[in-house]
Amino acid sequence: MKTLPIFMAVLTAGCSALLCPASARAEGARDTLSIGLAIEPPGLDPTRGSSEAIGMVTYGNIYEGLMRLNEHGALRPLLAQNWSVSSDGLINDFTLHNGVHFHDGTELTCESVKFSLLRAGAMGSTNPNRAVFSRIADISCPDSLHVRIRLHHPYGSFLYQLAGNDAAILSPASVDQNISHPVGTGPFVFDEWRRGDHLTLRRNPDYWGSKPALNSVTFRFMPDPLSASNALLAGELDAYPSFPSREILSRFSGNRRLEVVRGSFPFKAILALNNARRPFNDPRVRQAIAQAVDRKALIQAVAESDATVLQSHMAPDDPDYVSLPDRYPYDPEHARALLKEAGVSPGTHLTLTFPPIGYARDSSELIAAYLEQVGLTVTLQPVEWPAWLGRVYGQGQFDMTVIAHTEPHDINIYDRTPVYFHYHSPVFHDLLEQYEATADTARRHELSVQMQEQLATDEPNVYLFSIPRQTVMDRRIRGIWANQPIAGFPVADVFWAP
Repeated sequence: MKTLPIFMAVLTAGCSALLCPASARAEGARDTLSIGLAIEPPGLDPTRGSSEAIGMVTYGNIYEGLMRLNEHGALRPLLAQNWSVSSDGLINDFTLHNGVHFHDGTELTCESVKFSLLRAGAMGSTNPNRAVFSRIADISCPDSLHVRIRLHHPYGSFLYQLAGNDAAILSPASVDQNISHPVGTGPFVFDEWRRGDHLTLRRNPDYWGSKPALNSVTFRFMPDPLSASNALLAGELDAYPSFPSREILSRFSGNRRLEVVRGSFPFKAILALNNARRPFNDPRVRQAIAQAVDRKALIQAVAESDATVLQSHMAPDDPDYVSLPDRYPYDPEHARALLKEAGVSPGTHLTLTFPPIGYARDSSELIAAYLEQVGLTVTLQPVEWPAWLGRVYGQGQFDMTVIAHTEPHDINIYDRTPVYFHYHSPVFHDLLEQYEATADTARRHELSVQMQEQLATDEPNVYLFSIPRQTVMDRRIRGIWANQPIAGFPVADVFWAP
């Protein structure tokens, strides 16, 4: 048996709820937290939806998986206290912690794990990563605390995928209610959800692990950056992760109570193109659109140049990221020539749909202006999140859209069927299959680079930029992640310094 090599960052020492001296978490310290979020989750079941907002509320708070990622992106055990992988990569054995219970009182056993993972990969599953879990051939239970997962074929990313939001282990007794009343094994239990305003979690008194310092956490949905900044300055919010407006950050400069903490996250803003629709099914059109947009000027306007121009679907904080040459640099004259060659007439009408968040709105307005300069007529179509998730992401009914993918190491979505931008490439598929068939770190990196190069050549979407993460928070708070390696805001280790 061997431990699977994985995309792991170095775990650095730091003060957490488990490591800090008792004096740092003295009795009588403040035990509530108010967090601002730009987006309200459409539901609270990460196994049925891929919205980042679901994970921001639930990851490591309500739901837990066999594995987890820490702040630095390193893989760590969670419900599984240890694991091993057979030499052929087919058998994954896990030992569960004893005495773990779901919030509904059901005991965590091998059968719970079997139910959750087989459900995720079943025909008809709405799990965002169903293709991952369909790789499972069977799951057996030698006893209640031991899980044996057999795969159809070796899958090098399997353990990493088990740390994702969509790999949450669920209680069979309450699985149907998780969208509105989530039940997991985590350190916090669901308390209330007032749609359009806030959602509150409370400390789980029966948590199997170390008890959180916080008694309650309230997530307030505040998409307007100015209103959010006013709430922070007034003390109505204690923290706001991934603050959505860079120009407003200057309001916190020199504030004695608040600080802006810079970190990283796998933010990949793209202009997604519907490859199944004319004219985007012609690669010349996609290349022309890429050359019509001055991405350096775009990030100067949208992110005050504090961003990295992307050439493929990989964020700079990913260990497999490679800086690629710009295959389709800004060249409006050549863009017009490509459009003419592809038979796209001047005045051709396109619609650019975008969700209600700052980077998407600002980028869309600039992109529309650039495309009109090469002869295209663009209608901007703002939509609310439910409509974007349903019509664009869920049904693929759109021409173009601006969106940021924030899941870590998610290049495999380009081989997913269906995928909302409808990209299909036998070459990419073959590279991904080779990548997942090996656990050799060097070989995986080599293949990952080839996949990035293939996307940069095919340009199924126009890769825009990646930005750092800026979190505004009270200086007295300890334990909040500066980085966001996965869509999540875990607060089990958060406490107020005296």
